[in-house]
Amino acid sequence: MDSAVARERALDAAEELFYARGVQSVGMDDIRGASGVSLKRLYQLFPAKEQLVDAYLERRDVRWRGRLAEHVARHEDPRRRILAVFDRLEDWFAEPGFRGCAWINAYGELGATSERVAERVRAHKAAFRDFLASLVADAELPAALAGPLFLLAEGAMVTAGITGSTAPAAEAREAARLLLGAASQDTKE
Repeated sequence: MDSAVARERALDAAEELFYARGVQSVGMDDIRGASGVSLKRLYQLFPAKEQLVDAYLERRDVRWRGRLAEHVARHEDPRRRILAVFDRLEDWFAEPGFRGCAWINAYGELGATSERVAERVRAHKAAFRDFLASLVADAELPAALAGPLFLLAEGAMVTAGITGSTAPAAEAREAARLLLGAASQDTKE
């Protein structure tokens, strides 16, 4: 098995296990068993578990943000694109095995002890906030709207992860709709 294949298998196993059970409860031996990659090879690829966690979060980030951007791009109207973020969250919350935000979960487990993980999480959240800011700018709305929209989305993620419900996405979408309406009124005055 070449390095690229072994790396992908290890990351596939890590993603499945870390997301389902939490990072700290999964050992490298669990990754070995689920991936079929020998322990020796695993440690050649990822000399420390922290490096595997970082790679898992990085790969998941690329995929998560790509799916979000693809979903939002289906809409022509710039304001509808903002609300489409919450539609995508609702779809995500409904996926089998949804267990909250992987980055929030990883930060909760390792943020205080792993600067590498904390930085990866901060980078993901900053990129998400920047994406929302770009949608706000495209809709010609006040830039200050990006922060509240970001907090609505993040709050929905946390609440959905805890409750196991998709309802927080719809509630956040409605709050976002009200914010967009208020911002539209402010720009007309």
